[in-house]
Amino acid sequence: MAGINSTQNRENPFKHNWFVSAIWLLVVFYVAYTFNAMDLSWGRIYEGFGHASNLLDRMIPPNFSRWSLLLSGLIESLEIAVISSICGIFISLFLGLFAARNMMPSWVSTAVRTLIALCRTFHPVIIAILFVKSVGFGALAGILTLIVASIGFIAKLFAEAIEEISLKQVEAIRATGAGFTSIILFSVMPQVFARFIGFSTYQLDSNLRNSTMVGIVGAGGLGGTLFSAFQRFDYDFVAAILIVIIALIMFGEFLSNIVRRIFR
Repeated sequence: MAGINSTQNRENPFKHNWFVSAIWLLVVFYVAYTFNAMDLSWGRIYEGFGHASNLLDRMIPPNFSRWSLLLSGLIESLEIAVISSICGIFISLFLGLFAARNMMPSWVSTAVRTLIALCRTFHPVIIAILFVKSVGFGALAGILTLIVASIGFIAKLFAEAIEEISLKQVEAIRATGAGFTSIILFSVMPQVFARFIGFSTYQLDSNLRNSTMVGIVGAGGLGGTLFSAFQRFDYDFVAAILIVIIALIMFGEFLSNIVRRIFR
């Protein structure tokens, strides 16, 4: 009898699961349907490679003759990224704390989590359009856009980091009669500080990238210069702008590594 049961147990792992197979079949049919509905074909892809080759021919060599325009756009993008990161990180520090369910009553954490969720609901370009319509063209719209984006990312991760801390240190500090501020400073922050620095440096890097993107809709930075160059079919200048953007991102990566090394 034991031998029969062991044989059945060995056979069960190889039993065909019709439900899983049906799901995979639906996925395959859906992918095939979407390819057909969106008119995706190898012919279009091949034709696209041809257009891409022509575009690259027109982009090379890059044209840096208008270096003053590049420099002003680069400085503005850098200013947008730095200001929005500092403001967003500072605000997220408090919102993340208020959103932590192990530190705040449910009515507080739920309300703050809803606010954080709203901040990350829309893509930065959509938020940038709303701010451009509200405060006008320029860097202010870009700064406000990236502050909202920073809150949606950092505050959420910071709240989750606080919820994972050991409450033994909190109880130990609380047992000494310390107030709420002392509990946060001496029991919560030491446990999450390293992660908070990691979140912040990543957001700075992200804001450096997004500061060049929101300018496409008029929120300042290199994005506006890039969009204008595309409209003029000035592709050699486009290549120069893209190289500057790559240099900006590499600078952000270098800066992030320095900050991590300092606070490691």
